[in-house]
Amino acid sequence: MHPAHRRNRLPRRDRRRPHETATVSVAGADIVVVGFFSAREPDYATRMDDAANAVATLGGRVVATFTQRRGVSAGGVRLMARPFSPRTLFSAGKVGEIATACAELAADAVVVVNQLTPHQRAVLTEAFGRSTISLAEL
Repeated sequence: MHPAHRRNRLPRRDRRRPHETATVSVAGADIVVVGFFSAREPDYATRMDDAANAVATLGGRVVATFTQRRGVSAGGVRLMARPFSPRTLFSAGKVGEIATACAELAADAVVVVNQLTPHQRAVLTEAFGRSTISLAEL
């Protein structure tokens, strides 16, 4: 790189990475709750209810919930513990379904029951057009 070009670059510590997101406040917000579960998890409905209750406790309104399950069909049994996509956790169809619901319901944010990597959070935020965080970040 030419030395003159280096002067115009921000120091590394001042550059914001694309996967860094601002904290999302759920108080007074319309929230979509989403979860990914293996068929080996029989208590997935309880985990979804607990997530919805956590959002409500913080003052948010749950306007929709979506569940993606893996291994329910015969073809998915051998892949039960793995996500559909390492980028999003969910299948492309489920991501599209959630994005459409977010737009129709004018949701403010999406809360995912599962842990998300920073890259997954950034990809889902872009796909849904809404801030997306994991439940653990609330």
